[in-house]
Amino acid sequence: MNLAYAFIAFFLALILVLVGLTRAGSWLIERRNPPVGSFADIGGAAIHYVHVPGPAAPDLPPVVFLHGASGNLLDQMLPLRPLLEGRAELLFVDRPGHGWSERGDSNETQAGQAATLAALMEQLGIEEAIVVAHSFGGSVAAAFSLDHPERVKGLVFLSAATHPWPGGATSWYYRLTTLPLLGWLFSETVANPAGTLRLAGATECVFAPNPVPQDYAARTGIPLILRPTAFRANAVDVEGLYRFALENQPRYGSITAPTIVVSGDADTVVYEEIHSLGLVRDIPGSELVWIENLGHKPDWVAPDLVVAAIEKLSGRPVDLQQAAKAVEQRIANDAQGAGRCFDEKPPVAGGVTG
Repeated sequence: MNLAYAFIAFFLALILVLVGLTRAGSWLIERRNPPVGSFADIGGAAIHYVHVPGPAAPDLPPVVFLHGASGNLLDQMLPLRPLLEGRAELLFVDRPGHGWSERGDSNETQAGQAATLAALMEQLGIEEAIVVAHSFGGSVAAAFSLDHPERVKGLVFLSAATHPWPGGATSWYYRLTTLPLLGWLFSETVANPAGTLRLAGATECVFAPNPVPQDYAARTGIPLILRPTAFRANAVDVEGLYRFALENQPRYGSITAPTIVVSGDADTVVYEEIHSLGLVRDIPGSELVWIENLGHKPDWVAPDLVVAAIEKLSGRPVDLQQAAKAVEQRIANDAQGAGRCFDEKPPVAGGVTG
């Protein structure tokens, strides 16, 4: 009996230590990564954003950016703002529950997050914009274009996650985090210290085979995702993606906004053969920009190509296929993460499911 009590006491002490480490770690993360923008009350949630007003005579329409899972607005703002500021009105948003945005009561789904974006655009006086969406943000952009088509001038999908994939499985820690009680305990104790240890390796595989930019995680505030509330919001997002894709992929044919899909053929995060090729198949008139030896981060590896896609959607005569070849030549010898980061292909041959 004494051994049992000793084990219970040790277990509770361990939990308290891990909770303390998580709280201290979260405090330090927030100290190192303060908000960089403004806040708007949307449906009772404080939404963090950076609004860059356009020039008196812009040569591009407004552009709105949607970041992916585990990210925040800095992930797109740092590489793309310098190339677009002074040319267009720009809006970078922390999706609800990410970065410094509160989750709110209605943002557990892509439709809810799309409605929040529409309300924010309304507050800022942005009637219509080109939407540039990366990874998981692609599913929010799809919902936005389906539910608020009057606000979409064009769509740029970057390594998007939008379609059902065989089995619908996600990483074990996402599934665990969404469980009642046990998931809360995991996010409050283990996720922060374990995630901190895995951050460098995970970042390498997000970029692979392309190199990680110097000080990328620190500059973009990626550790913000390791705070318990953000970690849980992110897990709910990722776990809900398959369900969203099953329900909404049949509706993509009704998207009428001009669309450009940018994808690498060496993405280690999503099945590009399913998501990107599926978007081009399903959205009438969309253009595929397929880049050899590009991983999951075209916004950082090929920001010039992203700008060219925005320019084409604004009506300029841009040859995106030629621009893609220039990117391929630039990254042809990249081999970051070889032997460590596996470019998994869909387990079912023959293309897109759904």
